[in-house]
Amino acid sequence: MSRRTVTIATLKSRTSARCLPWSASDPMAAPQSLSYWQASTPPFAAGEQGRVEGDCDVAIIGGGFTGLSAALALAREGASVVLLEAGRVAGAASGRNGGQCNAGTAHDFGALAAGHGVDLARKWYQAHVDAVEAVGRIAQREGIDCDFTRCGRAKLAAKPEHFPKLEAAHALLLREVDPNVLLIGPDELSSEINAQGFHGALVQTTSAQLHPGKFGSGLAQAAVRAGARIWESAPVDMLDRSGRGWKLGTPRGSLRAKQVLVATGGNSPYAPFGWFRRRIVTVGSFVIATEPLPADLAAHLFPTRRNYVTSRIIGNYFRLTADNRLIFGGRARFALSNPASDAKSGAVLEAKMRELFPDLAGVRVDACWGGAIDLTADRLPRAGEHEGLFYAMGYSGHGVQMATAMGENMAKVMGGDAAANPFADLSWPAIPGHLGKPWFLPMVGAWYRLQDWLH
Repeated sequence: MSRRTVTIATLKSRTSARCLPWSASDPMAAPQSLSYWQASTPPFAAGEQGRVEGDCDVAIIGGGFTGLSAALALAREGASVVLLEAGRVAGAASGRNGGQCNAGTAHDFGALAAGHGVDLARKWYQAHVDAVEAVGRIAQREGIDCDFTRCGRAKLAAKPEHFPKLEAAHALLLREVDPNVLLIGPDELSSEINAQGFHGALVQTTSAQLHPGKFGSGLAQAAVRAGARIWESAPVDMLDRSGRGWKLGTPRGSLRAKQVLVATGGNSPYAPFGWFRRRIVTVGSFVIATEPLPADLAAHLFPTRRNYVTSRIIGNYFRLTADNRLIFGGRARFALSNPASDAKSGAVLEAKMRELFPDLAGVRVDACWGGAIDLTADRLPRAGEHEGLFYAMGYSGHGVQMATAMGENMAKVMGGDAAANPFADLSWPAIPGHLGKPWFLPMVGAWYRLQDWLH
């Protein structure tokens, strides 16, 4: 073969940084390598360089899509806003995902309706549809060139017996909540995708995709243009009530704020965020990116260029980029992301990709990386106020769109519009036995693998 092929053995022997060689030039990426999205985006350069100090109306902790979207919305309304990010903006989950922006919840709509009633299920489903709209609207309004495309999402039946379940889901969605869904039978599937081992699809046509690195950088630039101040490399390690407001401390200094929005997810190791850690389980999600595919091969394999997810519990998600790279991800292993784990997971993903797409046998894998998904126990987002702190997090694999929308929504809530939060009435008990480190992940993984085999 004329092109160099990255084999499984080669990938297993690499560190994550070797999987993406150019990450070594960016010290803010350590200990993880950059994702493809981050490495193909110019670094955000409009952050504050001096000490953290002063007073503000709102301090936002966390520079992912939630925090950046909230900072932009609040600054546009005239508030003085400071955003404090422990690493680099959009450097964690917001910049390390699969680039899918999907309508629909993390649940089957029927299961959600059975557990919470049709009215609430419809409300939460519509919140996810509206969130995709919010991403597109913000990108257009702010002139963010992030390859935002309405492509639709196809859920692929990974077993013949999964297709009748997709048929039932399609009928229920059409009747109750979403007229923009299509059912693709097994005999028609080649019009959607040419891969091994799939047996029909359910398509939600309102879903979209984007370049998350460019979107995150663009959000940060837009927030600064609106008047927000952003400090990177400023982890909040102290948070205290101060009169009617708050005092926030970082290694780069401290400031005072009238209101605080916690937009960290469940990953922050610092003491002020223990309440959130006990309610969120952080799991690893891993991704590889190929070299650009020849145009004719890309058109043959992915005629509709949609987002794709598989129907297994431990499934895969994939899509093409604007330059025809295949982004292929999943929970390859029930482990957290670190360089060794990323490389091992990349090997698993490469093997699965080549199994599903034999035509990619000679295609090089250019990058592998890991990220984090913050799961709540019921896989519904949480947002609200706890002891005077506002928060939004726990998007359970739907963070690209929901984080962006909930940042805007929480900006409205902090301005007095309580109805802007669609998840306000959800209780949020701590997960029994969970103090922050997910020691039970191997057991959960074994259980899910058994369920995939049985069902």
